[in-house]
Amino acid sequence: MRQYEIIFIVRPMEDEQTEAVIEKFRKLIADNGGKIDKEDKWGKRRLAYEIQKEHEGFYVLFNVTCESACVSECDRVMKITDDLLRHMIVRSDEEE
Repeated sequence: MRQYEIIFIVRPMEDEQTEAVIEKFRKLIADNGGKIDKEDKWGKRRLAYEIQKEHEGFYVLFNVTCESACVSECDRVMKITDDLLRHMIVRSDEEE
């Protein structure tokens, strides 16, 4: 199992809808055998440039421990989720 950082920007919407999108990815990670070590909600921030006609987004960072299959599934689902503006997954553990 490796450690990853998953950061994504949720399209600006109502608080309940935003929380539902975040919960969707919490559940997806748990269902694929991953564990969220830390969840950091940065909140609504202005984007550096316009993305899909939006100027703001809700930033969320997950520090996750999981297998690469879990990361692949998260990436696949994030690509097809219309409520996300952008996402990025980075391996954060160091090679020894």
